[in-house]
Amino acid sequence: MGMTMSQKILAAHAGLSEVKAGQLINAKLDMVLGNDVTSPVAINVFEENGATAVFDNTKIAMIMDHFTPNKDIKAATLVKQTRNFADKYDIKNFMDVGMMGIEHALLPEKGLVGPGCLCIGADSHTCTYGALGAFSTGVGSTDMAAGMISGKAWFKVPSAIKFNIVGKPQGYISGKDVILHIIGEIGVDGALYKSMEFSGEGLKYLNIDDRLCIANMAIEAGAKNGIFPVDDITREYCDGRYQGTPVEYTADEDAEYDAEYTVDLSTLRPTVAFPHLPENTKTVDEIGETEVFLKAKKSPRACAAL
Repeated sequence: MGMTMSQKILAAHAGLSEVKAGQLINAKLDMVLGNDVTSPVAINVFEENGATAVFDNTKIAMIMDHFTPNKDIKAATLVKQTRNFADKYDIKNFMDVGMMGIEHALLPEKGLVGPGCLCIGADSHTCTYGALGAFSTGVGSTDMAAGMISGKAWFKVPSAIKFNIVGKPQGYISGKDVILHIIGEIGVDGALYKSMEFSGEGLKYLNIDDRLCIANMAIEAGAKNGIFPVDDITREYCDGRYQGTPVEYTADEDAEYDAEYTVDLSTLRPTVAFPHLPENTKTVDEIGETEVFLKAKKSPRACAAL
């Protein structure tokens, strides 16, 4: 039986000719990510283990994101701890005030992730980079620390669900509508510990922003990762940007999937998720003005947004 895109990337980084779903492997990492919430915890684990060096100071990114600029002394203390660590070990991709921002926008924009790379991040939405044909997934701060020390991480090879994207979107349809439609169909645990693998002729209508959004929200369906094949849209984005060596992986014709779904972009309508789960989706046609008003009235914050 053939392998999926995700399985091929994992096999290559584990030095294996093939892997199978459920197999436990150790794989070499191309990027380890932490932010101002998770890096301090990882640094504590790093120091508790007596580590005195990082595996590669160019393959670690620490993005000051959630609490920067600092909102209080506690936040400033966490960032200071990360700043001191980055200075001590000369972490090349430490981004502080003036360079910091949304981590999952910065890593693609700065060319730190790209086709074929293997990335872990101490943030659940690290799955975003699958938009570029990478295998990226969120881990805990302990795994981040292990990655900084050894340059490796352990994985249970995920099985996969295939989403065949067809048709041409009409009106104001974006990647957000696509992924909310999918989560509404399969539920917030519909892809639990699986790869969500996207393919089909409809991908040519999804730009990088759309794909980043879709991959970002794979975790909202419980997925281990989301991943897109590399095409001309990906290549144009990564050309002259990605700092690594791009490697393109395609799923084998006989790759095995736990399930397959077809998403017809031409039939999608603008979609939103209602409280309290991303799977509670409704299209704009299903939402009445009265319903929107009543929900907004109950929530001052939502009312202010309206």
